[in-house]
Amino acid sequence: MNLQSSRSDKILVVDDSPDNVFLIKTILEEEGYTISTAENGISALAELKASPCDLVLLDLMMPGMDGYEVTKHIRGDMKLPQYIPILLITAHDAPNVARGLDLGADDFIRKPVTVDELLARVRSLLRLKHSMDERDEIARQREDFVSRLTHDLRTPLVAADRMLMLFQQGALGGLSSQMQEVIAIMARSNTNLLSMVNTLLEVYRFEAGRKTLALQPVNLSRLLEEVTGELTPLAQAKTLSINLDFTEDLSTNTVMGDRLELHRLFTNLIGNAIKFTDSGSVTIRLTSQRQLDESNQSQLSWKSNSVDYMSIEIADTGPGISSQEQATLFERFRQGSHKSSGSGLGLYLSRRIVEAHQGTIRLNSHLGEGSKFIVLLPLKS
Repeated sequence: MNLQSSRSDKILVVDDSPDNVFLIKTILEEEGYTISTAENGISALAELKASPCDLVLLDLMMPGMDGYEVTKHIRGDMKLPQYIPILLITAHDAPNVARGLDLGADDFIRKPVTVDELLARVRSLLRLKHSMDERDEIARQREDFVSRLTHDLRTPLVAADRMLMLFQQGALGGLSSQMQEVIAIMARSNTNLLSMVNTLLEVYRFEAGRKTLALQPVNLSRLLEEVTGELTPLAQAKTLSINLDFTEDLSTNTVMGDRLELHRLFTNLIGNAIKFTDSGSVTIRLTSQRQLDESNQSQLSWKSNSVDYMSIEIADTGPGISSQEQATLFERFRQGSHKSSGSGLGLYLSRRIVEAHQGTIRLNSHLGEGSKFIVLLPLKS
């Protein structure tokens, strides 16, 4: 797909000198570009918000808001749908343009501009723009394809799950012990595959911005008791003990959250603790606090001591996680080295769920000493 041939490139020229604007506008319009202009930084930002362009030619030294400040706003504050290259225009005697490049500008040209150099730099940055647009479009198409494929995969998997359940319940006739064993293996495999497909679908919903949380007051102590009860049979099969440590009265403490997503979060974290622990115990600790120490504050997005939050700790007596693995553990498709490691999406999805609730998740672990996942969620005000 050639994005360049599908449209006329729009260029915004920002300069407080009418003569400079006229000269550059004339040169670029003769090449077939669509030109819009702004006489100062404030007008330029307003123009970009109203109608994003493909390239900004920005005078560095302007009264009021200079080119440095405009560049900073474009790269920092503005939520533009696509990347827009910035070409700085500066006089020969102007200060060094390194600051502008550090703030996010892509290139610069000195006054008085020559036609050949101006056109060459414009073409270069537009090639960059088109390459990035094409890359982003391919990424969007890939994500949409995976999302659709994952959604379509669920239908036959759910049907197979229901059919295998009927076999196991004897609704379709008696089965020999050998057939029962085979059906049980098929059912487990199908359940695992369905779980991976569901996780992948949720990941792409978050990444595509299609995930909407159904916020309501959620009592975390009750939710954790529910999740723990559901996972207790898995722990019992490994002779692990599950300990709930709710040391204070938390009956009135709630968070505003999506109960289904929080259930998914804690099922994943507690389930992982059980899965990767061969002996000992899994402890779920729930506390409410106001004051944060400095190490906790550095991990939080809200960073205010006046914000109450709930701390949920899931600690296990498993083998622990190396510092090398911890560095990438919450990234997508990052599998651990443990023999039971899965698709590498569970903890990534957990992080996305926590962040969607304005919270944070972190890990404390040392090899041979177990692991502790800590989730911090702001309390309902």
